[in-house]
Amino acid sequence: MTTTPVSGEHSTKFGRSPSTSRAVAPGGVAVQRRVLRDGVYDAILEMLLEGQVLPGESLSIEGLARALDVSPTPVREALGALEHTGLVTRAALRGYRVSPPLSPPRIAELIDARALIEVAAIRGALPATPEMLDELAIVTNQHRSAAVRVRKMAERDASRLDWTTMRQYYDVDWDFHLVFLRNCHNGYLLEMAEGLAPHVHRLRQSMNHGTIDVEQAVTEHATILDAVRRGDADLAAAAMADHISAVRGRALADG
Repeated sequence: MTTTPVSGEHSTKFGRSPSTSRAVAPGGVAVQRRVLRDGVYDAILEMLLEGQVLPGESLSIEGLARALDVSPTPVREALGALEHTGLVTRAALRGYRVSPPLSPPRIAELIDARALIEVAAIRGALPATPEMLDELAIVTNQHRSAAVRVRKMAERDASRLDWTTMRQYYDVDWDFHLVFLRNCHNGYLLEMAEGLAPHVHRLRQSMNHGTIDVEQAVTEHATILDAVRRGDADLAAAAMADHISAVRGRALADG
């Protein structure tokens, strides 16, 4: 199993705020422990999403601790947190295992939940401010560039997909949706969407690592952006609904 270095800063893409081991404050030991735990969490999460450990495979706390060069405690804590995402399961006397891929009914439920949240969010975010439009333009360009890198990677060898390239694509794809969620004037919608994020990552275990919908997603995002620029909330909501419906169809076809 290829190991992933444990970072002192964890990704905000999974609904957590950046931390740093340089923080100096009362209870500094607790801060450092949290940073270590979060770094281990991200390292194991990356192993799961990259397919370094397969569905149904056992996850040894001691083995992971050795691979990541940490004590068993942060590994145990990270696996406990990952259990809540559904990515791993724990059985009495048997320990942790990688969860099986989402079933087609669960995939449909997950994406239907996304649709409810994100269609409401885009309606609430319109009319768009100039700042929001600028942010969308930047993220859209980043999404297109990331999609080009994914296509080139797949053209070289579709059987050897680089996780760093895929992670960058997933991140900017999600950033596009986050613009609406952060500007919809409803913090609960953002909170619910972030709660679904780990399950969306789990869905990617069931798909062909996202390469099948790169072209389609770029086109669908462009349609949404055009409707937002027109200031037409109904058209934008319909475009978002169509996009997520298309994601649903592609996920079920590939799951």
